[in-house]
Amino acid sequence: MNHYQFNIIGYVASPYKQKFAIPRQPGLIPEATGQLVLEPPFADDSIVRGIEAFSHLWVVFVFHETADKGWSPMVRPPRLGGNTRKGVFATRATFRPNPIGLSVVKLEGVSRKNGRLILEISGLDLLDGTPILDIKPYLPYSDALPAASGGFADAAPHTAMTVSMSEPAALFCQQQTRYPQLRILIEKVLKQDPRPPYKKQREGEQQYGMTLYNFNIKWIVDGEHNHVTEIIQLP
Repeated sequence: MNHYQFNIIGYVASPYKQKFAIPRQPGLIPEATGQLVLEPPFADDSIVRGIEAFSHLWVVFVFHETADKGWSPMVRPPRLGGNTRKGVFATRATFRPNPIGLSVVKLEGVSRKNGRLILEISGLDLLDGTPILDIKPYLPYSDALPAASGGFADAAPHTAMTVSMSEPAALFCQQQTRYPQLRILIEKVLKQDPRPPYKKQREGEQQYGMTLYNFNIKWIVDGEHNHVTEIIQLP
């Protein structure tokens, strides 16, 4: 078989600092905003000339955190509760023969900072620091296929989870100004129930934590309810 070497053209700056809590698919949480940062020699203005005419972009990326774990012909999709095996090519699992992924994001704007070219994006499902291989415009007339069949993932995931916040946590969201939609982002992430499938079967209170942007969020799960107890700003 032939082998190819690819150039990393840039990296993603994302609110998701660990795999835990990342949405299963792109676009599920529009309030998740980030940046696609192009590094030299790809930080040339000419390389993105005309890109702002497109509302959405395809992003080809590397599953860098799992790339060294190899691949598997069969995987257990979380969508099926982690109990049913499917062929890896029938899923979007990370353990692939080539550790690459494809995601669609909304383009919010283009900027430049410290010699780097930055694409402001939203609705992303990418881990912070994800290496980017390529960017392509999303074409609605050919890429959107309303009559297509989605197999076992034919509809957007839905849970009955509810979310509440302690008064200090709610006040924190209200007083910080950098991310005006922080509370909505937290609520939507938790409503998706990011826990591993095996932990969803456990009874009683469970305590969890995650990092979004530079905030450490702590919450308690009790049945189908999430209660955010504390939000701490990290250095």
